[in-house]
Amino acid sequence: MDSTLKYKGFAAKIEFSADDGVFVGRVLGIKDIVVFHGKSVAELKRELKESIEFYLEVCEKQNKEAKKPFSGKVLFRLPSELHARISEAAARKGKSVNEWGKEVFESAVNV
Repeated sequence: MDSTLKYKGFAAKIEFSADDGVFVGRVLGIKDIVVFHGKSVAELKRELKESIEFYLEVCEKQNKEAKKPFSGKVLFRLPSELHARISEAAARKGKSVNEWGKEVFESAVNV
């Protein structure tokens, strides 16, 4: 089950608050905190749209980038045994760990 909603290239993680009886969303991939809620999926989608539109207006007025910049570097701390197995898997494909890992991540997020 996918627990994200998307609007204008932004994604939001959705959770259900049983205490409050509402869906709560938080926009991902930005420096700021943008949250919204709704009692129904339709209300939640409407609130996401309104929150993103307001956020974009604020960013434009402040002349700042709306999305969080990413460096392209991802660091992991792995058990040495797993690191060795990853290196072997990449070598079997005739690729560096970086090239092979990029392909694995791309296939994982494009499901």
